[in-house]
Amino acid sequence: MNFIKKNGAGLLLCLIIAVPSWFLGQAVPVVGGPVFAILIGMIVTLIVTNKEPFLGGINYTSKKILQAAVVFLGFGMNLTEILAKGRQSLPIIISTIATSLIIAFLLYKALKLKANNAILVGVGSSICGGSAIAATAPVIDASDEEVAQSISVIFLFNVLAALIFPTLGSLLGLSNEGFGLFAGTAINDTSSVTAAATAWDGIHGSNTLDAAAIVKMTRTLAIIPITLALAIYRGRKAKLATSSAASTFSLKKSFPYFVLFFVLASVVTTVFSLPAAVTAPLKDLSKFLIVMAMAAIGLNTNIIKLVKTGGKPIFTGFCCWVGIALVSLGMQHVLGVW
Repeated sequence: MNFIKKNGAGLLLCLIIAVPSWFLGQAVPVVGGPVFAILIGMIVTLIVTNKEPFLGGINYTSKKILQAAVVFLGFGMNLTEILAKGRQSLPIIISTIATSLIIAFLLYKALKLKANNAILVGVGSSICGGSAIAATAPVIDASDEEVAQSISVIFLFNVLAALIFPTLGSLLGLSNEGFGLFAGTAINDTSSVTAAATAWDGIHGSNTLDAAAIVKMTRTLAIIPITLALAIYRGRKAKLATSSAASTFSLKKSFPYFVLFFVLASVVTTVFSLPAAVTAPLKDLSKFLIVMAMAAIGLNTNIIKLVKTGGKPIFTGFCCWVGIALVSLGMQHVLGVW
């Protein structure tokens, strides 16, 4: 009863925003439910002047519900199937992820960008967009505004990629296999990968969608080492900060156990070969919970401040996007896939 009293109003508000956002995302997949949820949340927070009754539930949703969404995401990962089909794309995936992270780090130094913004944009660009940001944000203790800003940046270049890449691939003379690899490694969000591959198939009468989706799912597995490495790095940095921090900081307490549950869910799916009838609803639940969490993040975000401070993150996202695309094409040329 205390939980409901403290969090009920905020949870209900996030749910009310999440439901129409989910259906809008289904109708316009290139935009996606999470972006609609953030936008609606930011608009609502401009209208509702007294958020005090809702704060408990909003904060719970943006943290705990978000972590639960990542765990359920693991049920969509059959590791054996993904690695078997996606093995040939691993050199390209590793190269594009490294490129994005390096570019984000260099621009963090050069532009004096906020560390969390650089990490979220770099990880979101290189791995799997909103899902990677959702998994990384709790690990680095990112604020809701930093998450909203990073999601917005990723959305912008998702839309551009979905619109531009099919035509670009045709101009470059990519094969069907080559475009599947290009879409799967150079576009970061599943909905935009699907949109681009579907457009390519419509133009060329091919079936690259399945191949692009497998490459994209293989990329998603990078969530595991990236988040664990960030947790260890953050723990060591906190220990070295001051002598008092060294005596009070506990890696065990700050460790992202939800990521381990994500791994466990993947292992369960793999070992027991869970059928689509079981995993599909859990994947949909994961996506809906992410939309709900993004609604909470939108409610905690000042849209005016977001716009004013968005220049550097957008430039970072652009550089990561271009770098990933060039490396993806370059690696295909080197490997003889193109």
